[in-house]
Amino acid sequence: MKRPLEGITVVGLEQVIAGPFCTRQLAELGARVIKIERPDVGDAARRYDTTVNGQSSHFVWVNRSKESLALDVKHPKAPEILERLIAKADVFVQNLAPGAVERLGLGAEQLRAKYPRLIWCGISGYGPAGPYAQKKAYDLLVQCEAGLLSVTGSPDSPAKAGIPVADIAAGMYAFSSILAALIRRGRDGVGATLDITMFEALGEWMGFPAHFTMGGGVAPPRSGAYHATIVPYGPFTAGDGRSVFLSIQNEREFARFCEVVLGDASLAKDPRFSSGPSRAANRDAMHAEIHRVFGAIDSAEVIRRLEAADIANAELRDMPSFWNHPQMRARGRHVSVGGPSGNFDALKPPFNLDGFEARMDAVPALGAHSVSILEQLGYPQAEIDRLRADAAI
Repeated sequence: MKRPLEGITVVGLEQVIAGPFCTRQLAELGARVIKIERPDVGDAARRYDTTVNGQSSHFVWVNRSKESLALDVKHPKAPEILERLIAKADVFVQNLAPGAVERLGLGAEQLRAKYPRLIWCGISGYGPAGPYAQKKAYDLLVQCEAGLLSVTGSPDSPAKAGIPVADIAAGMYAFSSILAALIRRGRDGVGATLDITMFEALGEWMGFPAHFTMGGGVAPPRSGAYHATIVPYGPFTAGDGRSVFLSIQNEREFARFCEVVLGDASLAKDPRFSSGPSRAANRDAMHAEIHRVFGAIDSAEVIRRLEAADIANAELRDMPSFWNHPQMRARGRHVSVGGPSGNFDALKPPFNLDGFEARMDAVPALGAHSVSILEQLGYPQAEIDRLRADAAI
């Protein structure tokens, strides 16, 4: 079966995470993605680290299955190349600094006027209007502005998320919005202008603490690895020093937890613990009861009792343990992907759509496809040689 987006061409004037994360997923669904990079240096994320066969972990994560066109977009010959390229494209994605694409003649109004069926997607920090329109935006800074650090961390110290959640959120909403725009274009024959911001994307993910605060007037406290409002929910240390995480979601579960795991069914009727709000109000006392029991047994016994009571639980895993997780292995989620410095293991994307395999082609070397792309655009070899000699590509 053909991949869903086969026949779709995407041009990405993209960098770092948000834009590339979006277009990588389009590529995995079958789209041809042409990534435009600066000659000699490429996407800044190429140089973030050298941990994957000399390549950056950030770059190999979000750039497989693409073609790399090295092009100095400020070179006098670049507008003609970009014109030919975008004229054949279905989707244009950019996440440059505010105003950059407009100065290049690639803004939404400029391109949609020429190509009304084009789906133009801009990803920015805060959007093209408003007091923050020109403000620089990086993942941690957007986490701050969206209030994430106010609810993440310990009571004494805020902490950022350990992954670039603002970039990922923006990339995901750009991806899903492009899919919706392609469906609409297939139905109505019209293109689209998509304005995706890191701030608004992460703001959507802040829905629970925002509603909790604005509805109740009190912000959920920073509670480390524990849930801010549900108790018990989080890590508890067993007698062997290992942490086991557990979650209680309703009163039936709590009654089983008290009886089977803690060995004291009466705790479920204790006024301090008899409801979700009462357990939250008496968090320290609840935790003390759990630690008293868990401290006397090892983590294997804790997990055995939790499983017997059908209570959700998890081990605290590090990266090697996650990468070799038995569930990942059992479901065949690992695949070897090519790269400029050799193959490396990667995880399959979680589409799991029946009837096709996600595309998992190599991570491109900088400019690896420049010649073939220019040839397809009609440039003769002599002109390509002149462009290279003039550092345009």
